Amino acid sequence: MNQSIWDRSRLAILGLVLALGITGLSVARANQKLFAGNVPASLKVADPNLGPSRNGFAPVVKSVAPAVVNISSSKVVRTPNQYAGPMDPFFQQFFGGEGERRFNIPRERREQSLGSGVIVAPEGYILTNNHVVDGATNVKVMLADKREFKANVVGTDPKTDVAVLKIDGTNFPSVTIGDSSKVQVGDYALAVGNPFGVGQSVTMGIVSATGRTNLGIEDYEDFIQTDAPINPGNSGGALVNDRGELVGINTAILSHGSGGNEGIGFAVPVNLARNVMDQILQHGKVTRAYMGIIPQDVTPALAKQFGASETKGALVGDVSADSPAAKAGLKRGDIILELNGKPITGSNELRMTISMTSPDTTVNLKVQRDGSQKDVAVKLGELPTPQEEASNHDAKSGGALEGVQVENLDSQTAKELGLPSESKGVVVTDVSPSSPVAETGLRRGDVIQEVNHQPVKNVSEFEQAMKKGGKDSLLLVNRRGNTLFLAA
Repeated sequence: MNQSIWDRSRLAILGLVLALGITGLSVARANQKLFAGNVPASLKVADPNLGPSRNGFAPVVKSVAPAVVNISSSKVVRTPNQYAGPMDPFFQQFFGGEGERRFNIPRERREQSLGSGVIVAPEGYILTNNHVVDGATNVKVMLADKREFKANVVGTDPKTDVAVLKIDGTNFPSVTIGDSSKVQVGDYALAVGNPFGVGQSVTMGIVSATGRTNLGIEDYEDFIQTDAPINPGNSGGALVNDRGELVGINTAILSHGSGGNEGIGFAVPVNLARNVMDQILQHGKVTRAYMGIIPQDVTPALAKQFGASETKGALVGDVSADSPAAKAGLKRGDIILELNGKPITGSNELRMTISMTSPDTTVNLKVQRDGSQKDVAVKLGELPTPQEEASNHDAKSGGALEGVQVENLDSQTAKELGLPSESKGVVVTDVSPSSPVAETGLRRGDVIQEVNHQPVKNVSEFEQAMKKGGKDSLLLVNRRGNTLFLAA
């Protein structure tokens, strides 16, 4: 490059740098002077009169939180307080000999428990869990605004773990009750309550599942499962959707012994809780309809045995004598496909639907029997109070069912199992855990009464029937007075 051109380029670059430096210095000094006084008018400051602009759930929480309350309850528990120690020599003259003194003196202590609740009516009616107030002699409710009230327990239903409380007053904040039948997996879910007694808290998640059953938590289970964190103290609190509508009452968690949240929480659907509340307020108690059957899920193996094309509906495993089902003509082996035109997906759905129906209601069933369908109308009765359970040695089966041993059912064994002495069949004395039939649910103490619809009275008839049945057999089993089908 020509030296003169290079010199001129360096001078140009140097001039540009100096110009930028002077400009930057001027701007810095100008800014220093600008911010030396008050906040400049050129800054864009949010207008405090405008509401917040956000995509969060603050508006939902603001509408729901005032209706979620803290519940504290207490009850007196009497426990024996045994003391053992050396006997004073003075007392030995009365009690004789050397030894220790023992006193079983009942000791009273007061147990405190914390939970949550939801105001569902401005008159002060509150939904919560039964276990929050079970046995309580004193129940207090604290509102979000710190007001405290003594609460009366209007009624409880331990079978669903629902309780209704009442506080005196009017115009209480209350939630909007939603329709839990419309809840879908993937919906947003907010849990509002008082975990660990730290104060009102809100957690967020989604609906993980609906219709959860067979958890062994309550007698009647139809839980909404959510991963919105639910912790001790949240019991009885609100599970709401993204519109602020109450869809469930938070009830339980699976914690695997940790006692804290692990992302699996359960809520009683608000439709079920409201049905319980309405009955308590109208009748003072909860009454449930009664059909008089033992329903089973239709497994693939059972569907094959009964000629069903799908594993839907509820298989009638047993029909109680003189029950509404018996009077309507329902039989063991029927598969209930629909109730009042609504498809039945399984035994629990049928059980829950019947339980939420009023006694003396007539329901119309679509039933599959012997490969064809028929309509059956059943007038439901009222669920009896806990009934007596009719519960249920010497030849062994030589392998009619692999891994299963049976004996003749004599009158003495039948009596021990709580069955009528004239009962016939074979009693299962052992089921190997490694046996394929163990997967069907066959248990020790079950009484096999039929094989492939053929009655069996003893081990010999049982073995013959099993040989005729081939690889797949259908067993009618009597378990503690109730019959059910098992596909072996």
